[in-house]
Amino acid sequence: MNATAGSLAARGIGVGDVVGLLAPNSSLFAVSFHGILRAGATVTTVNALFTAPDIAKQLTDANATMLITVSALLPQAQEAAWTVGIAPERLIVLDGDGDAATGHPNADDLLAHNAPAPRVDFDPATHLAVLPYSSGTTGNPKGVMLTHQNLVANMAQIRPLFAMRSDDKVLAVLPFFHIYGLTVLLNAALQERATLVVMPRFDLTAFLGTIQEHRITYGFIAPPVAVALTQAVPSGARSGGDWPLVVDRPVC
Repeated sequence: MNATAGSLAARGIGVGDVVGLLAPNSSLFAVSFHGILRAGATVTTVNALFTAPDIAKQLTDANATMLITVSALLPQAQEAAWTVGIAPERLIVLDGDGDAATGHPNADDLLAHNAPAPRVDFDPATHLAVLPYSSGTTGNPKGVMLTHQNLVANMAQIRPLFAMRSDDKVLAVLPFFHIYGLTVLLNAALQERATLVVMPRFDLTAFLGTIQEHRITYGFIAPPVAVALTQAVPSGARSGGDWPLVVDRPVC
């Protein structure tokens, strides 16, 4: 995190800047997300299923000046970056071939910079940490302005509710770019030093296999996953133990 923050600061990223993060769940998402925050900048998390116009629209609305992505999403990321005027050296491809080969820095380029994390000064009660976008079910997606204090308060709410411990294993299949996955999975699990078992996307067979292989103790899912599970499990079948399964309920 500190190395990423130092490299971003050396590239001109700091307090007042917004960085787009377009990536599926991975350890590099976590490092990038917290590196951006440590540099004093704001993260706008982008839906990994967005098309290039969708990405460009969000980057423009959020005033993002850098975009971090992965190779699988590079075509739409490149198009969006070009549309909004983000230069190639400010399009980071975490698992790419690197700056020398492609003009796009990768994770190794960031971590190799070896610059110290910057000293930053801001009010956590008012400074934006994250700018996720709503689903847009009642119109165009809108940026939700969350401060550092908002995130910390949410962690304080979650802690007694779920009572995660450092020996828990949490299945992270919900996307980190969504506030549910970002808060309840990524941040809450890291706060408790629990183990995050990361899945980049939902696949029923892999989901069930991962639970068995890693002895998952906490699972957080969305309603479509619950439906898939009920259809896959024979009627009357019971789980072989106590396994907390938390289902997100949409708010109308």
